[in-house]
Amino acid sequence: MARGRGSAMRGAVAVAVAFLSAVSCFLLSGVGVADAATYYVGDSLGWSLGSGSWPSGKKFHAGDVLVFRYLPWMHNVVAVDEDGYADCNPPPSSRYYTSGSDSVKLARGDNFFVCTRYGHCNLGMKMVITAV
Repeated sequence: MARGRGSAMRGAVAVAVAFLSAVSCFLLSGVGVADAATYYVGDSLGWSLGSGSWPSGKKFHAGDVLVFRYLPWMHNVVAVDEDGYADCNPPPSSRYYTSGSDSVKLARGDNFFVCTRYGHCNLGMKMVITAV
């Protein structure tokens, strides 16, 4: 027996409703990147010698993204471990960012960043961000 056009339309609507329900459940469950925030380090001043206190009063979460903006010939961003942060001496496994507009996703716990150009780290151009 042949079906009319109405039954095909009802089938397409049912599929669309099921798809939208699945997507909304996924987004509402807290899974995915919908909850991640983006922060611009140093706000309008960017990543600079005064950035060390910038994280004060902010609450960061694992998965949040930091955007470091700076003049690439003057600064860099190096993700280091706690020792590299303390003594401004990045270990060989450190990740270097040099574009002048670098996005870094935060891991849970302490995230350490320094600038290794022109002795800037020793002048205080370093920060630690704790993500919960």
